[in-house]
Amino acid sequence: MITGLNHVSIVVPSLAAATRRLEAVYGLKVGEAKVNEQQGVRLAYAELGNARIELMEPTRPDSPVSKFLERNPAGGIHHFCLNVDSVDATSREMAQKGVRILGDGSPQRNVHGERIAFVHPKDFLGALVEFEETGRS
Repeated sequence: MITGLNHVSIVVPSLAAATRRLEAVYGLKVGEAKVNEQQGVRLAYAELGNARIELMEPTRPDSPVSKFLERNPAGGIHHFCLNVDSVDATSREMAQKGVRILGDGSPQRNVHGERIAFVHPKDFLGALVEFEETGRS
């Protein structure tokens, strides 16, 4: 079951430059950068209280984020993430309704070790959606 909005993810060509801009212009504090080797990204979050802004830059040329930057050199919104009680249960329920879950079915994890899954954009009004199994709501 979907329980809330977790974050909006923005791909940026430079995590350091994006962090400086958010802090200088908007007064947002961006946390420490972390690397997700599985996804090929370096990322950091600006906490907003009820949700987060996730900044991502690619760490290797074959990552989906690198391909996104090829099409959008200035960066842009990549996906939004919804909290779910259970990635497995939510993915099964959505699949029964004809929703395509991306990937090969093997478990995916974010930099915090939480289970995640992605919904094909064609199955959510043209937007890439991430499900995250977490205690945040």
